[in-house]
Amino acid sequence: MTDPTLELLLGTIQPARGRAWHGGVTPVGALRGITARQAAWVPAPKRMSIWGLTLHVAYWKYTVRRHLEGGNGPRFPRSPANFPRVPQPATDAAWREDCRLAAEEHRRFVAAVKRFDPARLRRRPPSGKKWTYAEMILGVLAHDAYHTGQIQLLKRLWTTRSRR
Repeated sequence: MTDPTLELLLGTIQPARGRAWHGGVTPVGALRGITARQAAWVPAPKRMSIWGLTLHVAYWKYTVRRHLEGGNGPRFPRSPANFPRVPQPATDAAWREDCRLAAEEHRRFVAAVKRFDPARLRRRPPSGKKWTYAEMILGVLAHDAYHTGQIQLLKRLWTTRSRR
């Protein structure tokens, strides 16, 4: 029998119907159909691009997954880690690779949550983090929703900008 708390978390992370509970898209779903040019576009100085947000979301899934797994895996493949730089030039091939990275980190995160022992959800990692495992998993969910909203807004701004 599976733990109801873990089932609830998994159903929110990886919706059975392919759409988030609020009727919107998931972070990976929000990237469909976006070109490298659109992904690299920054609406104003010191603002994020869709590409930058995509890598940022992937990094945090990677980070929390490593805490859940408790191991020392390979380092995140992009740098700087938290807000990796968008490749220059921003090519379609590089964008596809980073979309693949985001999808792969999502898949690995879901797999780590599925394997996670529910008895440990209220514990803190031995690394000295002040958040419990459950709080970190919920944090990824909130983080995903927040940045997916930003990605959706950037897509809309791009479309508006293109019509001018």
